[in-house]
Order: sequence, then structure tokens, then C-alpha cells
Amino acid sequence: MSNAVLIPSDTFKVGFIGAGKLAESIARGVVKSGVLPPSRIRTAHGGPARRSAFESFGVTVYDHNNQVVEDSDVIIFSVKPQVVKNVLLQLKPILTEKHLLVSVAAGVKLKDLQDWAGNNRFIRVMPNTPAAVGEAASVISLGSAATKEDGELISLLFGSIGKVWKADEKLFDAVTGLSGSGPAYVYLAIEALADGGVAAGLPRDLALGLASQTVLGAATMVSNAGKHPGQLKDDVASAGGTTIAGIHELEKAGFRGVLMNAVLAAAKRSRDLSQN
Repeated sequence: MSNAVLIPSDTFKVGFIGAGKLAESIARGVVKSGVLPPSRIRTAHGGPARRSAFESFGVTVYDHNNQVVEDSDVIIFSVKPQVVKNVLLQLKPILTEKHLLVSVAAGVKLKDLQDWAGNNRFIRVMPNTPAAVGEAASVISLGSAATKEDGELISLLFGSIGKVWKADEKLFDAVTGLSGSGPAYVYLAIEALADGGVAAGLPRDLALGLASQTVLGAATMVSNAGKHPGQLKDDVASAGGTTIAGIHELEKAGFRGVLMNAVLAAAKRSRDLSQN
């Protein structure tokens, strides 16, 4: 299908196929930011816990995915990668060119998504777990029939849970290695900083609080200060001071190379998995 139907900006409805934690994070962000009222969001689930999670902030919860498709303009597939094929094949008969389809299933390529859905108006999105606190790093790639306006609409939706970038799909394995897996690297760094604080004599709670706030503050500086991180590092590392002594130890241990290798290893694993 190549003739995209213009989605009405003032009345469009978003449906989630899959009612897990990521779908909930996106829906809550969209509502909290004022992009959409909850009355224009829907999903389906049989379990009482997941139903109540969505209903608690006004989202319509149906019993069946078919109902979500029939009552939505934008459909976000937020299911596990191993089941997305079966879900798309089941819904294919009722997917029409009026639907803008979105997948957040990791490692599943646009070509396969489009083939299974019989619809090329698809956008692939790679968010990461800080979506849960409204600080996701999301990357989007447009399918062959998705329009510029479609991309802007999805950027608006995912912008409600963090920051959004557009990139060619061929870069998604590298994206996975950096922003997809990256939160885990940072958690390790925070834990290690806190352990260092404890080793230096700080109480555990104080050390962990200082470590997490320090990482948050440093990341905010990089995002907002308009300076290269190397310059920000130089601003802290005064001559003969404490910071440069610490940096010297990090450099001796190959700190930067280890992080680079972690990203490369995760990207390679993502490539391997997507080819299976």
C-alpha cells in the first residue's frame, strides 16, 4: 500500500497491541504531556492487573486486539519480538491503508514487518528503558510508504517520553549497542561509584545518592551546556588536583576502551540475533 491517508491531527486515536510496561510508559507520557487525552488511547488485555493499570489513567481497554485495530488510526505494536510475526499475520486482514503502523519490537526489521502486515506504512522505533521515567532515547526509521508527516507524528508521540532521533534502519544494531544496552552500563558505573564512596568511608545510602545524582547532573550538563564532554571534563580537572588523579587511574585501566568495546559487543550481538 502506498497511498497514505492523512491522519486527522485533532481526532486521531492511538492503539497499543501489547499492554506491557513499555506500552504503559508511552501511554502515560502521551497523556501527561498533553499530546493526547486518555480517551483517544486504547489497548487490549485479559489480565485484571494490566487492565487496571491502563484504566487507572483513563485508557480504554478492550478484550481483543481486533477491537483496538478497528478503533485506532495509529497502531503501536509493543509485543515481544518472537511473537510479533504471529500477531501481524492474525491482524493482517483488518489492517488498512488508513492505519499508520509502529513497531517497538527489538531486532525485527522493517522489511519483515511490512511483509507480515501487508502494509508498507510502517515506522520502526527503538526506545530504551528510561521511557519509564520520561527520559527515553528513541530512534525512529520510516518504512517505504511512511510519509514525512507520519514521522513527525510518531516523533511527537515518542517525544513525550524523552528525546527522539531519526536514523537509517541499518544503524539500529549500533543504536541497540549504545542506547538500548547503555542504561545497564550506566547502572554498573553508578554502583561502582557508590562502592568507591563506601570504600572511602561514606555510608551506603549517602554514597548511592551522591553517585546517582552525580551521573544525572553530568548527563544534564552534556545535554544542556552546549560543550563537548571533553571540555566539561577539562573544566573539572584542575592542575594537580583530585579529579585528574582519578582520571589518571581510569585511563590506566582502559576505561574508555572498555566502554567502547561494550557498545561494539552489544551491537554485534544485535546483528547476530537479527540474522537468526
